[in-house]
Amino acid sequence: MQALVENGEATSAERISWNDPHSWLRQYRFSRSFWTFFLAALFFDAGFGIYYFLFNLFLLNLHFQERSIGLINGALTLGSVACTLPAGMLARKYGVRPVMLACLAVAPAVGVLRTLFTQLPSQIALALLGGAAMCLWGVCFLPAIAELTEENNRAAAFSLIFSVSVGTSALGGAFAAHLPAWMAAEGSTMLTWQIQRAILICASLLAAVAFAFAWRLRLPNDVRSEDEPMQGWKHLLHSSFLRRYIPLMAIWSAMIAAFVPFANVYLTNSLHLSLSHIGTVFLLSQLVQLCSGLVTAPLFRSFGLQRGIAATQLVTGTLLMLLALTHTVNVATVLYLCFSATQWMSSPGMYNLLMRGTPDSERSTAASAVMFGNALVSSGATALAGIGFANFGYAWMFVLLGLVAVAVAVCTVTVLRLPQEVQA
Repeated sequence: MQALVENGEATSAERISWNDPHSWLRQYRFSRSFWTFFLAALFFDAGFGIYYFLFNLFLLNLHFQERSIGLINGALTLGSVACTLPAGMLARKYGVRPVMLACLAVAPAVGVLRTLFTQLPSQIALALLGGAAMCLWGVCFLPAIAELTEENNRAAAFSLIFSVSVGTSALGGAFAAHLPAWMAAEGSTMLTWQIQRAILICASLLAAVAFAFAWRLRLPNDVRSEDEPMQGWKHLLHSSFLRRYIPLMAIWSAMIAAFVPFANVYLTNSLHLSLSHIGTVFLLSQLVQLCSGLVTAPLFRSFGLQRGIAATQLVTGTLLMLLALTHTVNVATVLYLCFSATQWMSSPGMYNLLMRGTPDSERSTAASAVMFGNALVSSGATALAGIGFANFGYAWMFVLLGLVAVAVAVCTVTVLRLPQEVQA
């Protein structure tokens, strides 16, 4: 694959056929270091994609209720708040690679521990630790891609990593959902939660494989600043773009955090789907995310980056409000699949916009600030969503979240402005 990318001449965007992936790869000409990072991201995202698909169902089988699940997921994102800013300072001072390696070592280990200690206090404590470890990935992921790509192929790089990772986690999630039924048919005496625990441990080990690839990775322009850590924050405070981007991204992330952790719970408790059916829906949602992620680059090229992002956010909000109006399983499933596609399409665009509007030396600091804002707001949003779903039901909450998504879409095209030197 690397030889294919390095040989041959780049084909113009207008002549690329989506039926010819070789032409697509030749067009963007990704480096060897990018492909090393791609493999690390692939294993890490695939492992934790399976893990987070199954973990809330694992808690349900251990008789946790929505309120407790909301507290545990809220603790997970709250743990990010405690570590995100220090992680950004460490990445700024020592470089992205050491912080990334720490994440890839600690996060899978915590994932295993969360399956072994299942009392509520232990779950909350380990969720805090897991959130602290996982936030390191967000701090390192964005500047790593920015360093390994150029302006003309960065959006495609984000889309490719997002899409392929979600595709592999789709297959793993479908396997994880159907495995208990297959084992029961073969006469296995293991309980469902015991099978799920084994799958969760295997998913953590799969994520740990990423460490081997990250160890080989060399970031060519890994920026290490000798300035005082506060210098990076002073730059952020003086950037009008970041002062608008960070809260807007935090609100969008809060909307996602209020819905996604409860999606499988909604399918179980409201639509009364079995685990195997939920696995099928999960597989389909991952497949539509895979396909939609691959078309984000031409979408943003056609509409413009900010208008393309806003379009996906507007459709996401509309789908959530439509989901509130239906109780038919098939219709609700289709709407959920469409929601999965459109909210996923916005992510590569938002992160590309962040890296595009931030100087190279400040990217790790900007990434940590964004992750801090996301975690700070999302931790409360997840916990409050659990209470809201329990007290007001799914329909009213879906309408509220849909209105938030529409408001963010409007602000994306009316409030955000890239720095003039970038626009030029």
